[in-house]
Amino acid sequence: MKDNQCGYCVGGEPLAKFGIKICDLKVSQLILFKEQSHPGRCIVAYKDHISELVDISDEERSLFFADVAKAAKAIHKVFHPDKLNYGAYGDTGCHLHFHLVPKYKDQFEWGGTFQMNPNQRYLTDEEYEKMIADLKAALD
Repeated sequence: MKDNQCGYCVGGEPLAKFGIKICDLKVSQLILFKEQSHPGRCIVAYKDHISELVDISDEERSLFFADVAKAAKAIHKVFHPDKLNYGAYGDTGCHLHFHLVPKYKDQFEWGGTFQMNPNQRYLTDEEYEKMIADLKAALD
């Protein structure tokens, strides 16, 4: 099931406002968050327009968390954060997704909760392409 108003569901311009699709995972998609105040920040979005973890079967939930873990391992491998924060929000955009936010000691927001969109650091197309290629290689 898809929602025509949801960037995760339709991709294209709605997704491009905040992210770039990296690839499909087992039951989700991996998206690079365009705002990169936290180098390596990504989103893992479930394949269907589901609002809550409790709205999917135990098997699907296990597969979704396996996708989150796979993405987290790739982020650790490529970016070497001191800690990876996980955020599951969606009061207005009710599509099950997790933000994977690398945190680095002595850098932006260390020791505090990450901002949803600090709007401080955007990259060039080439920089995004390199991050995506590095993450794809780390997923294998």
